[in-house]
This record gives sequence, C-alpha cells and structure tokens, in this order.
Amino acid sequence: MILLTKIFKIVLKILIFFVILSVGSTILFRWLPVPLTPLMIIRCIEQKGDGKSMTLKHDWVSLDEISPKLQLAVVCSEDQNYLKHYGFDWGAIEKAMKSNDSGKKIRGGSTISQQTAKNVFLWPGRSYIRKGFEAYFTLLIETFWSKERIMEVYLNSIEMGNGIYGAEAAAQFWFKKSAAKLNKDESSAIAAILPNPLKYVANPPSAYISKRKAWVKKQMSFWGNKLDYNKYNDEDEVTDKDENRTSTKNKK
Repeated sequence: MILLTKIFKIVLKILIFFVILSVGSTILFRWLPVPLTPLMIIRCIEQKGDGKSMTLKHDWVSLDEISPKLQLAVVCSEDQNYLKHYGFDWGAIEKAMKSNDSGKKIRGGSTISQQTAKNVFLWPGRSYIRKGFEAYFTLLIETFWSKERIMEVYLNSIEMGNGIYGAEAAAQFWFKKSAAKLNKDESSAIAAILPNPLKYVANPPSAYISKRKAWVKKQMSFWGNKLDYNKYNDEDEVTDKDENRTSTKNKK
C-alpha cells in the first residue's frame, strides 16, 4: 500500500510537471518563433547516419512575409475545413479510416492544426501514444493560438524538401525568391509536394505534381483566390445577431 502511494505521488508529480511545461511552452510559442523542431533534429541525425552532409535550411518569417497565395494553397491542398474546425476534421478522419480499412493506399486525415502540433512538439510516427499526445497539443494550440498564428507556425516549420523547412527556405530553394513574392502557380507547386516533400519536386514538377498543382489552383479559384481568416467569425456574429433579434420579436 505504501509503495502504491509513492508510485501514485511520483506519477502525479510527473503529470503536473508535464501539464505545466506543455501549457507554458504553448503560451510562449504564441508569440516567440519556433527555432527548431524534433523532425529537424531527426532528419539531421538520419543524414549523418547515411554518410551525407547535414542540411538544414530554415528562415523564420512573419505571416505578413508569406504570400497569401501560399497560405490559401496549403489550405486547399491539406485542410479545406481549416477555418471551420477546432483542430479536428472528423469527416476527413472518418474517410481516412474507411480508406485504410479497405486496404487502399494509406490516407491521412490530419488537419493543419494537427500537423503543426506534431511538428512543433512531437516526433514522427503512427503509434496510438503519439496520436494521443498529438490530440492534446492540437487542443492546446487551438485554445491559445489564433488561426493566423497556427498558420504562421505551420508555414515556418513544415518540411518542404530535403533539409528545407518553412516557406521562406522553400521559396528560396525552389524558386529563388522570397516567400512574400510567391505567385499562385509557385504556391500551388509547393503545396502539391507536401504529402511527401522528400520524394516530390516542386520545380520542375513531374507529371504527377503538375496534375496536383492544377487541382490545387482550381480549388484556389473556387475560394475566390483569397483566404479570409475572419470569414466564419463574421458569420457567427451575424447568426448571433439574427437569433437575438428573433428572440426579441418572440418576446414582444
């Protein structure tokens, strides 16, 4: 009994420490740039293990310095319900599970928020334990960060080529220009390679990537070539006002 009590106290202390550390770091990264991610370190170790020179190109820039076209392109490519959901797209997750259960090519259902949580705080993998941590950190960043901040961290942290991380490094590597100057075609090319940036090439694109590019550009046109972060907030406000007016009329 005494041993169980000691174990319980130790586990409780570890849990409290983890919560304080995770919440604290999430709050700090609401404002501070993320200098390095676990994936960057892992890739460098892999490169060294393979006898290759370590390559790590990563230049943090603010969201204002990243082309709005690229912001829209990754939403169209990776997570079209990004502005609507609170971290999880249950419809996409259900489709991915059905597709994987049927024996088809493994399909992911991760949102931009989930990918950001994984990239910043965790390691790559598909274990249930890691997925549990991913869900926890996804809820944290959705709680403490705005959609703009999540997008900013996402576009500064994700892998966009061999040793290439973030929009600025990718823009310089693939198109020899800053992330702020990326056009629709270039943005869609970068978004098209995100499912496997170590395999695919943004410039010059293969036939497969060209096909994906065309699809992303088409989706961007459906969105009016603009990503409005306040779109659904404004709709919520209108809905609330309409409900209040209806309620007032009913009372009268």
